[in-house]
Amino acid sequence: MFKTLVNTFRGKPIGYDEAKKLAKDKNVKVRLKLAKREDLAPELLYFLAEDPAPEVRRAIAKNASTPRQADLLLSGDDDDAVRFNLAEKIARLIPGLNEAELDKVHELAHQVLVLLVKDQATRVRRILSETLKDIANAPPEIIRRLARDVDLVVCAPVLEHSSVLTDEDLLEIITSGPVLGALSVISKRKNISEDLSDAIFFSEDIDAIGIMLSNKSAQIREDTLDRIVERARDIEPWHEPLVGRPTLSRKAVLRLAEYVSDNLLDTLALRSDLGDNVAEAVREEFERRMESAERSRSRDEGGPPGERAKKLYDHGDLDDKAVRDACQSGETEFVKAALMLKSGLQMGIVSQILDVASVKGVVALCWKAELSMQTTVLLQKRIAKIPPREVQGSADGGYPFTEEEMSWQLEFFQDSA
Repeated sequence: MFKTLVNTFRGKPIGYDEAKKLAKDKNVKVRLKLAKREDLAPELLYFLAEDPAPEVRRAIAKNASTPRQADLLLSGDDDDAVRFNLAEKIARLIPGLNEAELDKVHELAHQVLVLLVKDQATRVRRILSETLKDIANAPPEIIRRLARDVDLVVCAPVLEHSSVLTDEDLLEIITSGPVLGALSVISKRKNISEDLSDAIFFSEDIDAIGIMLSNKSAQIREDTLDRIVERARDIEPWHEPLVGRPTLSRKAVLRLAEYVSDNLLDTLALRSDLGDNVAEAVREEFERRMESAERSRSRDEGGPPGERAKKLYDHGDLDDKAVRDACQSGETEFVKAALMLKSGLQMGIVSQILDVASVKGVVALCWKAELSMQTTVLLQKRIAKIPPREVQGSADGGYPFTEEEMSWQLEFFQDSA
């Protein structure tokens, strides 16, 4: 018996009669080792598929040499782990096969797949879905069954990735009231068609619509997008993906400008695909909000911008962050007062530099006021209204000009004054 065990463990070739005898051995370990061998005769593997020990049947389910007739038998096994190993094996075989081989497997294993796709164990169905999701010629009826599964972890892989599913399949799933979360998964698919986008919108699934808007490859009709914009005022998760959509109609842009947050409005204003009239309207809306914020700040904090800046300066609190926050809010008068106080230049010179919007002059002024480059970049955009493509420097870099150049710029404006 010891010699037999050694031969079986080491995987040395064994004759048919010896293997037949080992298959009936009372020692489970002997039968288990035998079940893992891939050089056994098919009838012996089939025999072991009915072994009373579940661990032996699990090994047979996992064995690539097991005949499909035995796989069919194992697909109805009472042990979940047996069926899982079987699903994992078939799923592992399929991706590496060419079309001809896949057709053969389809013939031999189709009945096994049909049974496994209905398996009561979620993990069995899940392993099939995760493997078949990328197989372009996977059996359509199996994919459709997985796509309609009641467990999201099972249906999600094929709903998001499988090219076997047609628009008709997906539309039917969307309109049939799928499992919670399925619409969000469908919304992630590449190149969603306009018909699918319409169906997702009419589903009124807030999360799914938001994911679809974030999906840059999703094709959305202009009138559907306009409808979404109309509904989005009180649905904040939609705002950012809407502002970032590849194309927006004039109507959609102007409507968004009415209610998105200030930072998103700023992003909207910087879009390169806006016409001059639309861009100007968005900028005007931004200015209106900034002026309103400035008036509110003056009321809440007491005193006009210049007085507030002076109080902060006197208390040593007029730091880089205070100026940057004011730039972010578009508080032009406060920033002017801060620049005057921190640079030591006259207000007339500060105003002239900002009004002229000279890039070098503005950068030199910020340098004189000892502002960070991050604040200097923001100030160029928000306060001096310098076009983004002309802004100099980067938020995480140093000043783009030499001290001599910046000093000359300031002297030039002082002489002009």
